[in-house]
Parts: sequence; structure tokens; C-alpha cells
Amino acid sequence: MYTYTICFLMHQNEFLLLNRRKPPLMGRWNGVGGKLAPNESPLACVLREVYEETGILLTSARYKGTVSWKLDGKGSGGMYAFVAELPHAWERFVTPRRVEEGILDWVTLDWILHPDNEGMAENVPRFLPYMLEHDQPVEHAFTYEGDRVVDYERIPLDIGKSPC
Repeated sequence: MYTYTICFLMHQNEFLLLNRRKPPLMGRWNGVGGKLAPNESPLACVLREVYEETGILLTSARYKGTVSWKLDGKGSGGMYAFVAELPHAWERFVTPRRVEEGILDWVTLDWILHPDNEGMAENVPRFLPYMLEHDQPVEHAFTYEGDRVVDYERIPLDIGKSPC
């Protein structure tokens, strides 16, 4: 079981991202999420974390799989990944908005994926398009040397063992 969650919130053609104030990934843009509380399901965690970090009260989010990592052959970790689409009529708040965890702002997928964008968490442009295009959850497995991805693979997950 992994200890973290992440959610990519969509509204119309934009995503609400967080530029983190603290390590890890300080100064980088990413989805919102956080650490699971004891006995908390990944879905309950991501719904709680989205509310705590953005003030948006979600009632559901689509489980898209996991994102895992190995660091310099020394450590590993992972997170449960979700996508949530806000209703078209949802009244979007003005950004940028400073919150305890960092700065929230709406951006387009083109901005996230732009090859010159060095402000994104490095793995997001690799796994997010797949999550948006496919319903089947998979593990997105990354290997890092230092802070650079040196290997990435998608591994099928047993859908009968979904944590959500």
C-alpha cells in the first residue's frame, strides 16, 4: 500500500495545479493530494486533501492507477492517482490563489505538456496524458537518478484488487 494520493482537477479545458511551497518538489507544479491518514482509503484521502488544499468539496474522483518511483536504487514510494472533472456550471474561483501548501492556478494541458516547461513535476507530462485517454488504471513506474527520470514503464494493474 502506498502512502500518498494525487488528483488532477479539471474544469472545462483547464487543470487546477499547485506550485508547492515545501519539499518535495518545492517550486514545481503538480496535482493536489497528500498523505493517507491511518485506516483511510485512497479515495477518502484524495477527497479530503483536495478540500483541505483547495476548498473544493468533491463527492467523487476517478481512480486512474498508481505512480511509483525508485530513487537511485535506494528508496521507493508511490501514490494513488485520480482525476476529477468539475461540473461545467461550477463557479470557478479566481487564481492565482495562495494557500498553505503553495499557489493554486488554472493551466491548460498544452502548458503542462510543453517541452520547454521546466516548472512541472518531471513525471506528470509522462503519465497524465495516458490517464486522460484511458479508463483502465495502470501503474506508472519511474526510476530516478538524482532528480531526473531515467526509466518509465506502464504496468497493468489487477482491476479486481483496486484500492478504491
